[in-house]
Amino acid sequence: MTISISEQIRARALELGFDVCRLASVQDAWAASDRLTEYLDQGHHGEMAWMADTAARRHHPQALWPDAKSAVVLGMNYGPDVDPRAALDDRSAAAISVYAQGDDYHELIKGRLKQLAGWMVGRFGGDLKVFVDTAPLMEKPLAERAGIGWQGKHTNLVSREFGSWLFLGVVLTELELEPDAPETDHCGACRACLDVCPTQAFPAPYQIDARRCISYLTIELKGPVPIEFRPALANRIYGCDDCLAACPWNKFAQTASEQKLQARSELRAPNLTDLASLDDGQFRRLFAKNPIKRIGRDRFIRNIAYALGNTGEAAMVPVALSLSRDTSPLVRGAAVWALRQLMTPTDFAELKTVVWPLEDNPDVCLEWIDP
Repeated sequence: MTISISEQIRARALELGFDVCRLASVQDAWAASDRLTEYLDQGHHGEMAWMADTAARRHHPQALWPDAKSAVVLGMNYGPDVDPRAALDDRSAAAISVYAQGDDYHELIKGRLKQLAGWMVGRFGGDLKVFVDTAPLMEKPLAERAGIGWQGKHTNLVSREFGSWLFLGVVLTELELEPDAPETDHCGACRACLDVCPTQAFPAPYQIDARRCISYLTIELKGPVPIEFRPALANRIYGCDDCLAACPWNKFAQTASEQKLQARSELRAPNLTDLASLDDGQFRRLFAKNPIKRIGRDRFIRNIAYALGNTGEAAMVPVALSLSRDTSPLVRGAAVWALRQLMTPTDFAELKTVVWPLEDNPDVCLEWIDP
């Protein structure tokens, strides 16, 4: 019996550790282009200027690579072994997004993609290119077209087999491969992902305003988080899984089998006070080979300071006070906000006149304009 090229590729992908592999044609127009234009026109991308800068290449795979004819779309399961929302119950511990509790998936998936690509070229010929989500390629619409899942009302991919927890990679190839059937939308009337969002980041189903999203605020935003959103961060210090975890399709989800994607013990629910003491070297060592490393120590400690303020525990005052003397103005400002949440108005007023006189620390005193 002759095995088709598509089935050979699928079998090799599974051998390399991918959990799902399906194929799509990239030679047709798609609605994702119009959705991207609308998203950018509304300014919902916030400070992510790279999305607008690469829009011309991003709107269709062949705009990125004109010779592409087919896409091999691959998924790797990173399902957690517990409900990630349980981390929100202990405000003295940090809640870190599931995807950032293990090794950086970019390097892992890219390495596997290169292995698959090399095998494909050697066996079938044709030029090809590999992509993880750092490239200007819309993987989620491609995954929907290939039948891996559909983009839910929260705009993330949902799989009937893996729920919300799939990392995606793509191989674009010059080969014309037989495509798989696309997936259809199975959200129905459910709006669990929309209703659970702490910052109401969804102006409508299938639309997201990144400027209100906790993942954007804690990861992409370089400056201070707008005051209106700081309480909603709670103890989330890197990303947010609420809309993903709320999806009823997770009843079919599986725990990640790839060891490198499983949570490191030290990142499951680390103590806020321990994280607050990290200097740059300690930060880099703790988050080596981890996606958190890319935001840098100062932005990370900014998030820790907001979480300290949201504990409501007076015992956190000394920790926040120490951060108010940090070398980073970003950290100092966040620490001052935290102290305002943790102290009585009288004690806070005394602190700002005794500890931070204007002539000694003008950067911190600028924070007094905050309500």
